[in-house]
Amino acid sequence: MIEQMLATHSILVKVFLAFLLAGLFIPKMTAKNPLGFRKASFIYTMVFQGLATMIAFTGLIALVAGELPFSVAVILMTAIWAAMMFIEIKKYKLIKIAKLENPQTHKVLKSGFMKISVLQILLVMIMVVLMVLKAKGLLAI
Repeated sequence: MIEQMLATHSILVKVFLAFLLAGLFIPKMTAKNPLGFRKASFIYTMVFQGLATMIAFTGLIALVAGELPFSVAVILMTAIWAAMMFIEIKKYKLIKIAKLENPQTHKVLKSGFMKISVLQILLVMIMVVLMVLKAKGLLAI
């Protein structure tokens, strides 16, 4: 049963990583449409939060139901989740209030969107690598 919960958690993380990679195309697809960028950013943020929350929920259920220890890895995953949610909400709020009609503002926000997306991808990839190393017994966290 616990293996199934952890497998679901793992699959959701992979789906989330694919979603983050697909999100890199939003600034490119909306390059000439600032209001489209705002709408796409809103949809992206909602899906991001939904997937991130599903990942956290499945991890919490596996932790409690499987009576797994509250380790450094769990604390690290929780901290990364909280940081990513905070960054994503701040990013969307900035895009929401910005005057995107100004081409320079639109350009800066697209650049920021890309940089934040790459940072989020790196955070998820780092956590995945750490958990793979932990599962193989190469790392004790």
